[in-house]
Amino acid sequence: MQSRNTQTRNTRQRALILRAVRSRSDHPCADDIYGDVKKADPRVSRATVYRNLGVLCDRGEIARVKVPSADRFDLRCDRHYHFYCVRCGAVFDAPVDYMSSIDRMAEEGSGFKVLRHRTVFEGLCSDCLLKEGKK
Repeated sequence: MQSRNTQTRNTRQRALILRAVRSRSDHPCADDIYGDVKKADPRVSRATVYRNLGVLCDRGEIARVKVPSADRFDLRCDRHYHFYCVRCGAVFDAPVDYMSSIDRMAEEGSGFKVLRHRTVFEGLCSDCLLKEGKK
């Protein structure tokens, strides 16, 4: 369990990790972020990157996108959906408005208070479709 001080204190490494996530638009995995941060600080450990990604998610500074291959990280924290390509593993934002009506429908008669829902559409991205000659 992390101490309260570790979670709330802004460290130099955490700032590097946050900068690395914010500098990308490809929804990187933890290993991608580790590679970026390692270039800026060769002494940083993989465990430090993984731990701080969790802290940044818990604090709402970045978002975690759960997909089959590995968790990805997103600089956008607003409510939005994602696409996941089952062939190449690409993750990107879906141009679909968040449907809060789904939250309300799930609440009706359930006794459950929905805070949000997360949706990941799975399929083939346009690049993979082109490679197959199906676009």
